This record gives sequence, structure tokens and C-alpha cells, in this order.
Amino acid sequence: MKSTHLPPWHPYQSFPAQPTPLTVASAQGHDIVLADGRRLLDGIASWWTSIFGYQHPYLVSAITQQASKLSHIMFAGLTSAPADKLAERLGEQLPATPVVFFSDSGSVAVEIALKMARQYWQAQGKGEKQRFIALKNGYHGDTWGAMSVTDPNSLHQSFRNASQNTYFAPPPQYGFDAKPDADCTDLPTDLQQLSAFLNEHRQQVAALILEPIWQGAGAMNFYRPDYLRHVSALCQAHQVLLIVDEIATGFGKTGQYFAHQHAQIAPDIVCLGKALTGGMMTLAATCASLEIAQTISQYPPYRFMHGPTYMGNPLACACANASLDLLVEIDWQARVTTWQTHLETTLKPLAQLAGVEDVRILGHIAVVEFSTSQLAAQVQPLALEQGIWIRPFHRWAYLTPAYTMSDAEKHHLTQVFCHAIIQACQQQGKKQGYPSAYL
Repeated sequence: MKSTHLPPWHPYQSFPAQPTPLTVASAQGHDIVLADGRRLLDGIASWWTSIFGYQHPYLVSAITQQASKLSHIMFAGLTSAPADKLAERLGEQLPATPVVFFSDSGSVAVEIALKMARQYWQAQGKGEKQRFIALKNGYHGDTWGAMSVTDPNSLHQSFRNASQNTYFAPPPQYGFDAKPDADCTDLPTDLQQLSAFLNEHRQQVAALILEPIWQGAGAMNFYRPDYLRHVSALCQAHQVLLIVDEIATGFGKTGQYFAHQHAQIAPDIVCLGKALTGGMMTLAATCASLEIAQTISQYPPYRFMHGPTYMGNPLACACANASLDLLVEIDWQARVTTWQTHLETTLKPLAQLAGVEDVRILGHIAVVEFSTSQLAAQVQPLALEQGIWIRPFHRWAYLTPAYTMSDAEKHHLTQVFCHAIIQACQQQGKKQGYPSAYL
């Protein structure tokens, strides 16, 4: 029989993908090396994961040493030192949610959080609390349960029925430093509808889930900590669990170790993933309060009903422990603060361009919003020609670079990014006063 060689099916693509994906031969430091020899400076850290760049020797060493002893062992009835150590360290970083349940992807971490919330209320004889509240423009993953709490008007319009049990509250007023609009009530306008829904339906709602401070793939926008504080207070007042999805925001990206710490709140469940292993391996965690873990464990069926095959994988846990070490060693907060200053200085002038609607920056995250998705799509090939890798989508081009880039790499990345955007916008003209240094 004649063999047929078919390529893999790529994410958010038709089959076969067009244009043909670039073949990567290796990656080192902050560069992606293509099979044809080209080197691309990675501006988005492989979807916000590789915060120390590629092949960091400390992470490679941790994986190598662990692989020589124990690569994997089932987690049912058995455990490993790397998993125990990582659970302890995450519990120390998240004292309100110290009980850690491992899985192998961010979407699954969200699925687990939703199951925890439901089983918690079932254990208390409140099985009617089955609904969830999420935010419009929110994104929580691509598996069915994660889709059910993701705004169906964004990435998952083909699966709108997944969300039939979810109420979507209006999105927050955007702007990290925004002053909330308020009328004659005690709550800002963007929270009044949520409050009214909770007042009427609290008996049916198990949990509210949101991305703290930064709505990622659904909005690429930031909101104020005060909003998060109000949401936390509403959940407590109405006996609704609060789940914060820190998969994209965790481990320093917004300037706090975890984004919800901007608001100094204590959520009931926290979902982690992406940068947990420094981008080296897939690993996720769902962290729950002791109250949730004990309640689920003390009532039938006396256990939490979930168990991923690769849960607590020793290789991934050893890598994650090394990643947590590196965050301290590199002084992540100082580096992220430096990134924010650099991004604000170099990218804010782009707001003067015709075709650019907004430029927003927090921590090491920079987003340029265009007037059309077609304009955003033009930026990637221009950037590629000039040696950087980015992946614009919808109306946004963004940077989420590794924390550890040198000053020279930072300058090169942002200058090429700006130049590509200027080139893309030139057909629509540019506003007066744009600095000639970028042309």
C-alpha cells in the first residue's frame, strides 16, 4: 500500500494550513531557528509561556536530572518528590488556595475548577447550584467545559450551545487606571447588572469565573483592580465561589506574581498553566481552598471525581520547580518593571498612526489594537521579513516577550515591531507628529 504523508492539523487552521507553517529546527535563548537557517527573535514567548527564553540551562538540567531517575509514574496511590515539592510551593504562593490538583493543560485546569465548584455545592446538599457566571469577552480554553464559560461571540461561535448554562455578565470598563463610571447606586455601572443577576439567581449559581486584570484572547485588554475587589465581595455576599483563571496572567506578567494580587483578594479556586514550567513542558494546576477540598472529601462520594493520566508528571513538576527558582534568581519583578517602562516609551507613539485605535501596556504585555483585522494581519509578514516572530489575531498585534531579553534584543524587537506596524498603516496615512525616528 502506498503511504500517504500528511502534515499535522494546526490550531485554528483549515487542513492543510495555509500559509504552510514554518519548520523550526531549534530554539535557543530568545531566538527561533528555522530549518532554512533564518533566526527569528520571539516576541510572544510561544504563546506567553517561555518567560526565560528557550533551552535555559537550569531548566534543561532539571529535566535531564529528573529523567535519569523518574520520568513518569501514575499519581493514583503513588506520588513523587517533585510533585510534592511543587504543591507545597504553590500553596505558599497562594495561601488562600493551598490545595493543589495537577493536570496537563490550562483548559483541563478550568474543567477541573468547574467540577470542583459543582461537587462542592453537591456535597452541601445544594445540588441546584449548577450554573456559572462568566464575563463577556472572556476566554478560558477550547475544551467543552472551558468553552462553556468562554464568550460564545468570540472564538467559539460554532459551539454556542456549550454555553447554555452560563450567564455572561457585561465586561469590565477597560483601563487598568480607569475611574469607574457610577450612578446613584453604590456599585459602578459595569457591576450593576452582575449584582442584579446574583440577587435573583444566587441559589442556582455555583461559581463566577474570570481572568483577573487582563482579559486575554477574547479582548486583549486590562481592567482596574477595584472591579475585581467588587466582584469578590459580591461573590462572598451571595455564596458564590470565585474562580480566577491565572493561566495567562500568572507568574509575573502583569507586574504582580499573580494578577489577582493587584486587588488583594482571596479567590476560592485559582487555575494555573502556561508559564508554570517556563514554557518547557505542559503542566497545569487547579488550586483550591482547604474548605473546598475538605467539604468534597467529607461527603459522598468522599473524593473528587477527576484523575488525568499524566497528573503530577515528575518531569514537568521538576521543571516547574526549577522555573519557580529562576523567577527569584532573575528578580522577575524588576525585569517586568523594566519591560513596562521600555514598552511604554517605544510603543505608545504608535497611537498617533492612522489605523491604530489604541496602544495599551501593563507589565511585559503590550497590545496594539487596529481599526480592522485585515490591517492587523498585514503586520506579521512584515515583521517576519525583518526577523521577529509575532502572531497577530483579530484586530490586535501584541508582545509578551521573555523576561530575560538583553537591552539590545529589547531594542531590536520593539523597533522592528514598530516599523512593521508603520509599514502596514502607511496605506491609510499617518497622523501628524509621529516621531521620524521610527520611519
